[in-house]
Amino acid sequence: MYIAIFGSLMVFTAITVAVAFLNLGALNFPVAISIAIVKATLVILFFMHLKYSSRLTKLVCGSAFFFLFVLFGLTMSDYLSRGWFTAPNGTTGAGTLVNIGPPPPPAPEREAPAESSPAPAH
Repeated sequence: MYIAIFGSLMVFTAITVAVAFLNLGALNFPVAISIAIVKATLVILFFMHLKYSSRLTKLVCGSAFFFLFVLFGLTMSDYLSRGWFTAPNGTTGAGTLVNIGPPPPPAPEREAPAESSPAPAH
């Protein structure tokens, strides 16, 4: 059994390397994460003996993954709700301050101070 699981992990690793050299566009990440999830599931079930463990151990493992997904969900809700804008100087980031709307009116020009008579030369 262990040799079959090890062989399947090696096959999935070869698939991961092969897919890394393909340009799948927007599917690059979903394909890579799907392969990684399958490999992690095999490791958890067989090498960590979760498949043959008690129901309490399975419950603890399942609740750990549930809270992991909750934390990822909270993190992603914060990350995706931020306003990401491109600043006038070209940077994009969370700290970028961008005003949406019409540009502010130009500042009034200052009047030059009245010139006084030059000081007498000695």
